[in-house]
Amino acid sequence: MATSLPATKPRFPMPPPRPRRPANTSVLGMALFVFTEIMLFAGFVSAFVIVQSHTPPGAWPPPNQPRLPLERTALNTAALLASGVALFIAGRRLRAMDSRTAAWWMGAALALGTFFVVAQGMEWTALLGQGLTLTSSQLGSFFYVIVGTHALHAVAAIAALAVAWRALLRGRLTRSWFGAVQVFWFFVVLIWPALYWLVYR
Repeated sequence: MATSLPATKPRFPMPPPRPRRPANTSVLGMALFVFTEIMLFAGFVSAFVIVQSHTPPGAWPPPNQPRLPLERTALNTAALLASGVALFIAGRRLRAMDSRTAAWWMGAALALGTFFVVAQGMEWTALLGQGLTLTSSQLGSFFYVIVGTHALHAVAAIAALAVAWRALLRGRLTRSWFGAVQVFWFFVVLIWPALYWLVYR
């Protein structure tokens, strides 16, 4: 008659499995959206570089078109980058459960982003008055398509940030909601320096 061996405890017991964190679908969805928008801007930039590289020396930018305001736009760029830093600090304060300070930094990010859009709009008005239009030259076409597409994203991001800021003030902002807005805003902030350097120089 076979006898069963006594059960022995494992020498090195396995640790209990860690509970899985639920996937943040809001942040994931926004990240996927941002990826598709990066591909969109990559297409614009590729077309711009190809046209610019095939232009004869001395013909780019077109001599009969106004020069883009490189120095003035540098100030707007600094404001936009500062808004990204302010929103990053707001996220750190939120994780530290300091909603009051987070609201202040988020408001600063919103104000700086609004300044960027308004200042860019004023520059557009001046350039249109000087003759740079969508159909005046290839430079005008690329300028308004590339920079205009970024401006539309910036306006949408500002609207989303304003709604999130209001929700924070009312104590209804969730971590996933803020994370999605943060991803969108960082995309708008970080892609702009590359567009600025490419188009304005």
